[in-house]
Amino acid sequence: MGKKLEANGLFESSRMMLPEHREAYQAYMREQERRGKPVLDDQEMQRIEQTLIESYNRRMPITVVVFNPFDDEELRGIVTNVNTGLREIKLVRGDEDYSWIKLEEIISVIT
Repeated sequence: MGKKLEANGLFESSRMMLPEHREAYQAYMREQERRGKPVLDDQEMQRIEQTLIESYNRRMPITVVVFNPFDDEELRGIVTNVNTGLREIKLVRGDEDYSWIKLEEIISVIT
């Protein structure tokens, strides 16, 4: 019993973690994995916009890479609508499956 009272022995001997502490630690670790959005230069933005317009005009499928703080998302489809006021596109991925994507969220476009 004498060793437990020396230095940090009392806390070293009790290795218990409450579920609330575990969840808070996991949330903290997930937050540490968050990354910032890359800054695109004007030339890259013009190339992305040109490819989106080309997909809209020719009805050709493209792959759009959308920014996510944890993992980028790739969406494949055809641009069917361009809303210049809200700066977003409508990407149709199937018969009834579509997404509205803001232009500032797009990192790259692959034909």
